[in-house]
Amino acid sequence: MALLEVDNIHSYYGNIHALKGVSLTVEKGEVVSLIGANGAGKSTTLKTISGLIHPRQGTVRFEGKDLTVYPAHKVAAMGVVHVPEGRGVFSPLTVEENLDLGAYTRNDKAGIKQDVEHVYSLFPRLKERRTQLSGTLSGGEQQMLAIGRGLMARPRILLLDEPSMGLAPVLVDGIFDIIRTLHKEGITILLVEQNAHMALQVSNRGYVLQTGEIVLQDTAESLRQNEMVQQVYLGLA
Repeated sequence: MALLEVDNIHSYYGNIHALKGVSLTVEKGEVVSLIGANGAGKSTTLKTISGLIHPRQGTVRFEGKDLTVYPAHKVAAMGVVHVPEGRGVFSPLTVEENLDLGAYTRNDKAGIKQDVEHVYSLFPRLKERRTQLSGTLSGGEQQMLAIGRGLMARPRILLLDEPSMGLAPVLVDGIFDIIRTLHKEGITILLVEQNAHMALQVSNRGYVLQTGEIVLQDTAESLRQNEMVQQVYLGLA
């Protein structure tokens, strides 16, 4: 049994059929990428997994438990932690207050303090700005904070939605270095990312999503060699 099993989910926005039978799995310790164009349904897939959207059909199982019957905050408490597209930091709060909010389901003060220091070791820039209001951070710093806040929940699986969006190339490299580090630490990651080249470099496996349907799945290396993926998503002739 896979850690996460998404089985034939159909999700809607009103009458818009956004996901049309999406199925995927993530094994413990894997990094799995979900790639596709804008509007393909990538973010909707993560929102359905994390309970922000409830599918009209299909199931999402985490460690064998059906998540679709739970609200989002209960799903997060089970260890399914969603770092949304657009960062979503709490602008009026400081960096450290944002990190504290990431641990809102926990009451182990010593462990929380230890995890804050771990986040600062991953993102030294956040430590320098620990008392700064998060709304005044740069885009790259806000993305670091969003990931750090997610880590404070001690995720069993981390759902990362477009972590490189809008960042300068040098910052993109840094974000993907962090994903590699988290993978080495044993964190399971489902990654949604338009930068297919970078996503497949850090992943074990990948899925290609087009207009709400999975059209291709394979190892990351095989997807990098796939002619359609090269032409459509990697920009290779």
